[in-house]
Amino acid sequence: MKPQSHDFLAQHTYLTRRFFLRSGAAGLAAISTLPLFAEAAERDPALQQVIDNLEPWLTKPDDFQDVSRGNPQPHSLDEARRKEVGLTRDTWSLEVVSDPENKARIRNPLTKEKNTAFTFKDLMQLAETHAVRFPKIMTCLNIGCPLGNGIWEGVPLREVLWLTKPSKDLRRVFYDGFHNDDPKQLFRSSLPVGRVLEDMYGLPPVILCYKLNGQWLSPERGAPVRMVVPEAYGFKSIKWLSHVFLSNRVNANDTYGEKNNDVDSPLKTFCETISLPKTIKPGQPIPVTGYAQVGISGLKKVQVWVQNDEEERVAGDKYFTKAPWSDAEILPPPKNWGGDIADNRIPVPTQGFDPETGQPQTWPLRLSKAHWAALLPGLPPGKYTFRCRTIDDNGAAQPMPRPFMKSGRAAIDQVGFKVE
Repeated sequence: MKPQSHDFLAQHTYLTRRFFLRSGAAGLAAISTLPLFAEAAERDPALQQVIDNLEPWLTKPDDFQDVSRGNPQPHSLDEARRKEVGLTRDTWSLEVVSDPENKARIRNPLTKEKNTAFTFKDLMQLAETHAVRFPKIMTCLNIGCPLGNGIWEGVPLREVLWLTKPSKDLRRVFYDGFHNDDPKQLFRSSLPVGRVLEDMYGLPPVILCYKLNGQWLSPERGAPVRMVVPEAYGFKSIKWLSHVFLSNRVNANDTYGEKNNDVDSPLKTFCETISLPKTIKPGQPIPVTGYAQVGISGLKKVQVWVQNDEEERVAGDKYFTKAPWSDAEILPPPKNWGGDIADNRIPVPTQGFDPETGQPQTWPLRLSKAHWAALLPGLPPGKYTFRCRTIDDNGAAQPMPRPFMKSGRAAIDQVGFKVE
């Protein structure tokens, strides 16, 4: 019975496509309300082929895009110079002190002067009982494409904060990394102390990070130790960490805020296209794939829509809220995680993953990425625009409620193509 059922569905799909193609623009709008495909096992071979060629879920450490600051960039220093300035595991130390301008009361500052600075050996001792791992996509606030997706490992910053024995007047924590001893190159980020001490809303902790995908951080990735803030854009995850200041300051003092950036903005949910043919033959089904960044508000759906360029846009509908969007398929967890991870197995334990099976406990994973795919029905000759968008767990479609770049990218992606 199964082959006959499959043949019936295939014939029904073919006849349905033919009907809508004969219906012109109105048919094109109607076809986008149909399910794009059935179960994964029944995917069209052309679609399966492009899915098989998708990028891995995890990014190799060496393949992360780099937006490092500094002149010279710290990772470009030779090993002798990196040892001299404390950028190797055997020479690194971290000073954790009170902000001299807005003092917090601490009884045990960690300083080089008093020979109490926090060392890499100290960090490894804390890691024996406090190490955590979690997936995170690293994204620059003002760059649309993520820099890479990885499993980050480290010790919660709060464990080091407690070593200073704070007692009073602590409202904010700010921190910076190696900057060639040049005040003009200083790059600083900050967090409310509550975010450091508490992991609200199910978020992983803010960590002093030393490994990526189970490997020691490379100089390009911020070795030997960097900050990683799970729900934040990259400018919060300072590389080559050297100083942490405990402050009674009430507001943010991030360097990135000086350029009109929203320094408290969390990761947004959005999607983009990876593969879509530029030219397609009439009536030929169109395989499309893409990725979605899963922001702090989660990901419920990826939706797609094809518009004939000769059609008029709906007046006043800037974000296409009235367009006939259809659901694409959010692909399941991959069999091959990628990222040069040992034995193709997520390290145990990693937050969000079952420690016995190594599989994610939910999918897609918040603060990471997911891939999606769609098989568009064949179209008559013409010029078209393909668009995709996300729906978060709250049912909100991007780019609402923040469509402006300085608060993180959340745009409706669009790609033009021809049918001829």
